[in-house]
Amino acid sequence: MNEPVPAATIGLAGARASLLTEAQLAHYEASYRKDYQAWAEVLGENIERIRRGSFSLHWLKTDGGNWGKRAKPSSRGLTYTDINRVRGYGDIPEHADWFNFAPRGSIREPYRARMPVVDDYTVTARDELWADNVITLYEEAKARQWNATKDIAWDELEPLPEDLEKATCQLCTFLTEVEFVAGDFPAKWLYRTPQDFLEVKSFLATQLMDEARHQEVFRKRAIAGGGLLHASPGFEWALKAILDAPSHTMGTFLLNLLGEGLVLSVFRSGEMIAKTQVDKEIFRRCLQDEARHVSYGVLELKNYLATHPERERAVEELHRFADIGEQVILSAFTEAALVEPVAVLLGGSLKQIDKGMEGLGHMWRMFIGEYLQRCTAAGFDRAPRCTIPLDLPWGVAA
Repeated sequence: MNEPVPAATIGLAGARASLLTEAQLAHYEASYRKDYQAWAEVLGENIERIRRGSFSLHWLKTDGGNWGKRAKPSSRGLTYTDINRVRGYGDIPEHADWFNFAPRGSIREPYRARMPVVDDYTVTARDELWADNVITLYEEAKARQWNATKDIAWDELEPLPEDLEKATCQLCTFLTEVEFVAGDFPAKWLYRTPQDFLEVKSFLATQLMDEARHQEVFRKRAIAGGGLLHASPGFEWALKAILDAPSHTMGTFLLNLLGEGLVLSVFRSGEMIAKTQVDKEIFRRCLQDEARHVSYGVLELKNYLATHPERERAVEELHRFADIGEQVILSAFTEAALVEPVAVLLGGSLKQIDKGMEGLGHMWRMFIGEYLQRCTAAGFDRAPRCTIPLDLPWGVAA
């Protein structure tokens, strides 16, 4: 069988081309020819029945299903929690063994042998994904969506002195750079998650939308104020470490609990950092979104550790992962392209950057303290092994 051609081997010509290579097209053709008998048999039966002018009506039968129990809305409307109270629909398996698109609670068992298998559904353990607050967070995410085009008063954006404007635009460049990985990571795991864990899939979809909006609003803010400024190697290595995490839980720890936790702390400090009412409003709106992502990360990790049959081994694996992950994330949060513009904004001008570094030192202690508190809340005592300095090492000789 022909294998798909790796993207790196296609080169610039492939990047420009709109047509598939012969190997790519042949791979798709071969995969469905291999399973031809399975799906063509279904097609043949359907066509034959239609030609005969006959009806199946098998879908009217309710044996093996949960027909007859109706979900009732609560005071908030009809939520996942409400429908999960109906017998047969809220039973979330510890391990998924349905690797197709059949909805949990539907009549699907009679058709199992004839259904395809989605090989990409690899996250089969509930406790690699689940958090007790995920349904509540999903409802909140839907209720609190906002529009970065219309809900920000762009026409009220005030001009700033050049040093403060460049500092603001550099900070927004950093946030533009990091926000899409915060969407790429859940996207990577979303398509690997079976349908039986639909509540988690639904929440991850809202996180994707949140991060798209964050990238949008910070990109718009930078360009409205003068332009995007510098990307950074330190940012890039931190983002790659998140995307390369070997498991969903480890990546969620690095993204939601640590990385987004630190960004959440930045947003929470928006009153001190932001120099216009528009910027403060942007931080405020992003803050409410980021808080959901961090909350999911904390409770997902807590559930993972609380339910793991080999908890001590799981904790030690996470410590080893965090030993590296903290340092790579630190490469982003010590970059001059982040530290210095924040210091300028805190100090009030480029001339007051030293004063701003003092303020950043106070914020740093708050940032790392909040991170360690989140770890503790998740049942992961990271304080004794934390590799991030508790104080910003400004002016300390190596």
